Amino acid sequence: MSAPTLPCIAIAGPTASGKTAGAFAVVAALVSRHPVEIISVDSALVYRGMDIGTAKPTVAELGSVQHHLIDIREPWEPYSAAAFVQGATLLIAEIRARGALPLLVGGTMLYFKALIDGLDPMPAADPDVRQRIEARALEQGWPALHAELAQIDPVTAARLAPADSQRIQRALEVWEVSGQPLSAFHTPEKRAANADGISAGGLFSLEPDDRAWLHTRIAARFDAMLEHGFLEEVQRLRADPRNHADLPAMRCVGYRQAWQALDAQAASGGALDLAGLRERGVAATRQLAKRQITWLRGMPKRQRIACDQAGAQAALEQAVLARLEQAAP
Repeated sequence: MSAPTLPCIAIAGPTASGKTAGAFAVVAALVSRHPVEIISVDSALVYRGMDIGTAKPTVAELGSVQHHLIDIREPWEPYSAAAFVQGATLLIAEIRARGALPLLVGGTMLYFKALIDGLDPMPAADPDVRQRIEARALEQGWPALHAELAQIDPVTAARLAPADSQRIQRALEVWEVSGQPLSAFHTPEKRAANADGISAGGLFSLEPDDRAWLHTRIAARFDAMLEHGFLEEVQRLRADPRNHADLPAMRCVGYRQAWQALDAQAASGGALDLAGLRERGVAATRQLAKRQITWLRGMPKRQRIACDQAGAQAALEQAVLARLEQAAP
């Protein structure tokens, strides 16, 4: 198979669904056929110093296969779906030119959708508008602003939780700056270059049949994070004056709850409410997984793999191999 005919293969799924393990299984299955390079599709893995709370691949895993779009920003530096599309599109072309297979892996569904369907250029951030929205949120609460968003952009509001302050703020900002709903900037006509391989059957989605299976894994992962020093990681991030609670990086699930717990401890002068942190962190992660699955259900061309069934990893390997055979000239 010549390098230019290699499609893009993408593995998506909610948090804790086994994407990393599945990706390495696919790499192993392809080792005698094609070199593979992994492109991360994750809005948190781009940040340096955020390792435990993002379940970042280990040093050994990162060294075993070429990875891209991991550790490319400091937590205080901006990153966006548009930046992802630009970087991923360039990487896909470069990887193919090297005769390798681009394997996109992650759970940031907006990034997948942006790569597949494209994004119109969106308005730049406006600090004054953001400040006004923040002030209104303090008075009215984010659920009230979510209700307002539902009136002007029901498509975007439907996929956001009422407490998802970061995305509600951005959607309202876009509306105020441009007079257009955020959903209007997500148009299929703006398809990103090199995404055809994904949209033509190269998207494999790890989704559980039983949501309780995923909830158990989420709780176990959060416990493992705490055991392996997650709080110490957040304390190191807090020690850098360039980091603050309103940064998109610090609003990531888990980090937000840990930051708030440490704030509460500092204010009270007492012990950290570890049980409360765990409860809130697990609940927030479950909500994230629910939103991710909702996004995936809106991608009809995906090939679904039941990740909670026996043989799921083998099923993923076979599905990818079949896709590559189908794409062969």
